[in-house]
Amino acid sequence: MRIADREAAEGGRERITVVPESLDDLWHLTYILEPGDAVSGDTTRRIQRDDDMTRDTGGQREPMWLALEVADVEFAKFANRLRVGGEIVECSREDQLDFHHTFNVEEHDEITIEKVWQVDQLERLEEAVETAEQPDVAIATVEEGEAHVHTVAQYGVEERATITGTTGKSEYARGRDELFEELAAILKRLDVEAIILAGPGFTKRDALDHIEEDAPEAAGKIQTVDTASVGDRGVHEVLKRGAVDRIQTETRISKEAEYIDELMERIAEGAKAAYGIDEVAEAAEYGAVETLLVLDERLREERAGEGEWARDVNDVISDVERQGGDVVVFSHEFDPGQQLGNLGGIAALLRYRLN
Repeated sequence: MRIADREAAEGGRERITVVPESLDDLWHLTYILEPGDAVSGDTTRRIQRDDDMTRDTGGQREPMWLALEVADVEFAKFANRLRVGGEIVECSREDQLDFHHTFNVEEHDEITIEKVWQVDQLERLEEAVETAEQPDVAIATVEEGEAHVHTVAQYGVEERATITGTTGKSEYARGRDELFEELAAILKRLDVEAIILAGPGFTKRDALDHIEEDAPEAAGKIQTVDTASVGDRGVHEVLKRGAVDRIQTETRISKEAEYIDELMERIAEGAKAAYGIDEVAEAAEYGAVETLLVLDERLREERAGEGEWARDVNDVISDVERQGGDVVVFSHEFDPGQQLGNLGGIAALLRYRLN
């Protein structure tokens, strides 16, 4: 993410002009934007022409600048864009005021956001700026008869390929070589800067030999890690062991895996932990929260007035920040976030246990 401009506005609001530079940046904006914010930028609209000389063809798209009041936001991951919809409140064409419009924000599009910024939203924006230079990472897990390829992003881990080989005794050697060759071909095509090759036993070493022969450029990006499993469980092991951290500094999802493991251990031991909005809000009021864990999806719902919590989540976050605690916003796309969702979408690691 790149911040192009920043200035104060009226009513305690601030205008920040941003340029998302990756799919991760678009995902971050999903949890920064909320109903009532103002978003402006250059766009195009289909204009209906109503003159005798022009045949009605459903309208032509014309370029214009406009600002809208945000009503809904959708992260369209597979379309590589962020959709921001709302009512037009300012426009270079006055006849378009009060109509609905949708910004289709893609990578490298410049937009200006005007809002009352919450502390965690500014931190998320700063994090997106800081992580812009981090390398893209792929995790390939392999064992006899199967291989999986995932890519690591700020919004979670995405499965890119699953490969299976033949296992019959008479065909096993051929099937094994074909599995490794297909894995090498996939890794060769990936646009990443680092690859972690993981799995149990010596199979990954044999796979690496094939990759070095078939895709030497990809092989030069590889580090190997021992794991007991492959697939999703193998990826979780890689993240938990900090292998991605050594490549991609303080990767969000590896931190989330560590936090959720610590939380579950404390809950099992009846130690310094709280979960659910009521317990967490009470702990925050007492200044007991060391680290607040909150799910991005629930946070967005509550701020949009669509949630079910009886406590104001902004008050909870303010209490934690004021008393020196940390706030970590989890992605609902990845397993730690799903685990946090099962605990009500909010939890806390405490400084001391409350009675």
